[in-house]
Amino acid sequence: MSSPNQSVQQELKPIYQCDAKVHHTLRSVHDHLHQLCANHVNRLVKIETMDGDVFEGHIVHCDKSILYICLSNEGVHRGFFPGPGVPPQTYNNVILPLVLFNLLAISLL
Repeated sequence: MSSPNQSVQQELKPIYQCDAKVHHTLRSVHDHLHQLCANHVNRLVKIETMDGDVFEGHIVHCDKSILYICLSNEGVHRGFFPGPGVPPQTYNNVILPLVLFNLLAISLL
């Protein structure tokens, strides 16, 4: 007789399974981006995301799959809105977390 956990496990079938070659490629890209960002901490960068948002700021930290940038006033107005009624001059020193896989381009300024 099977336990309830075994029957639940048999019923769960993934609707998506990453191909081994794709997984290897994604892991390589992730590792490369992580190392690149970690090597440029405290550098001023311009970042474009897959969605077309553009941010300017200093790389603060890169941890696992997240890049943290401290936004500068110059790049904030293009894609980041902290809330209604907050004037643009107060955006400075905002730390924005960005997912590495959502980054399209990183340029040093």
